[in-house]
Amino acid sequence: MDTLVSTDWLARELDSRDLRIIDATRHHFEPQRDPKAEYLAAHIPGALFLDMTALVDRSAPIDNTLPTAAQFTQAMQALGLDRGQRIVIYDDSVVKTAGRAWFMFEMFGLGPVAVLDGGLAKWKAENRPLQGGLVSSEPSRFIASADGTRLRTKQDVLANLESRAARHVDGRGEGHFQGTQADPNPAVAPRHIPGSVNVPFRDLFNPDGTYKSKTELQTLFDRAGIDLRKPVTASCGGGVVACSLILAMRLAGKQDAALYDGSWTEWGADPALPKATGPAGPA
Repeated sequence: MDTLVSTDWLARELDSRDLRIIDATRHHFEPQRDPKAEYLAAHIPGALFLDMTALVDRSAPIDNTLPTAAQFTQAMQALGLDRGQRIVIYDDSVVKTAGRAWFMFEMFGLGPVAVLDGGLAKWKAENRPLQGGLVSSEPSRFIASADGTRLRTKQDVLANLESRAARHVDGRGEGHFQGTQADPNPAVAPRHIPGSVNVPFRDLFNPDGTYKSKTELQTLFDRAGIDLRKPVTASCGGGVVACSLILAMRLAGKQDAALYDGSWTEWGADPALPKATGPAGPA
C-alpha cells in the first residue's frame, strides 16, 4: 500500500478484511461544523471515527500538542487498531487533518498507514457509497512506541539558528510568514523563524484537493531552496498543516522530515525568541 491511495484504489479494497478506514476530520477554523455529527450522518462505509480534538496532550502548555504514547495507546485500543492492519485515513477539513493523523500514526508505530488522496470531498464528488451511524470494533492490544527522531523542540530549532544543520520550512500563508498579516491568536506575534522558508500548504494541492504530482512537489520544494537530500524541519501555525508538508516531502522522496510541533504558536508567543520579516531566509 502506498503512502497516498486513490479513491479508485479504496473502492476496490473496501471489503478487504485487513483494511481499516479512519475519519480524522477536525475543523480548526470552522467552529460551526461538528465533525462527529457529520461522520454520523455520512461516512465512507466501514470508517471509524477518530476524535482529533481529544487526541492531544492537554497537560502541555501549547494547545494541540501531540498526545503522549499512553494517550495514543488508549485511543487506538478503543478503536480496535493494531499493527499489521492496513490503515487508510481521510478527512473533510480545509486544513487536511488526515495528514496530522498520518504523521501521528507513523510516529507511534502504527501501520502501514496511508492517506486518501482528495479525502471525503473527492469520494462524494464521485458519487461513491456512504454510510451513516457509528462503526465500532473489538478493542485491540496495541501499545504505542514513540519515535522521537520525528520531532523537534523549541530548543532544537533555536540551536539550529546557529548550526543551520537543517532547513526549516513554514507551511503558513505568505501574509502570516512575512508578517504583513496578524496571527489569529493576539498573543502570538507575526513574522517567522529566522532562516526559514515559506511553502504555503495550499500550494501542495490541486483544485480537487488531491496532492500534486511527485515532479511538481519536487519543483515546489526546489524553488523554495529546500534540498530534500538534507535534514528538514517543518512547522506552521499549530503543527497541523506542517504534517501535510511532511507528507508531500515523503511523496517527493524524502523519508525523514521532522516536525516542530509547537510551531509558530509556541515560537511567536515567546518575546525572547528572534523573529524575522521579509520573504525568506538565506539558503
